[in-house]
Amino acid sequence: MTIHPIRLTGLVLGVPQMFDYLEKMQDRVVKFVVDHSNISQEKFRELMFKTGELTRDIGTVLVGPDAVKVGLIDEVGGLSEAVEKIKELIDLRKSKNNGEDGKW
Repeated sequence: MTIHPIRLTGLVLGVPQMFDYLEKMQDRVVKFVVDHSNISQEKFRELMFKTGELTRDIGTVLVGPDAVKVGLIDEVGGLSEAVEKIKELIDLRKSKNNGEDGKW
């Protein structure tokens, strides 16, 4: 998994509006990741703007267990583990809604 800031290709005008736009887009990405994982905003931004990890680039590369350790993902596994987890979540949801209108 590579964590890096938003980049643009092509002609970029160095005007304050462009920098404001990029900052807002970056904030949206950070908010989405933080809201859908167990990583803090501070830790995610630290990994995003870390220099020296990649040749001629900035950011951080995380391999499975490292992504779990920082809270980006819950666990490492393959397709069979993912299917088992989906079945488990379906059963959990069915048991929560047991006795209701049957919709989930």
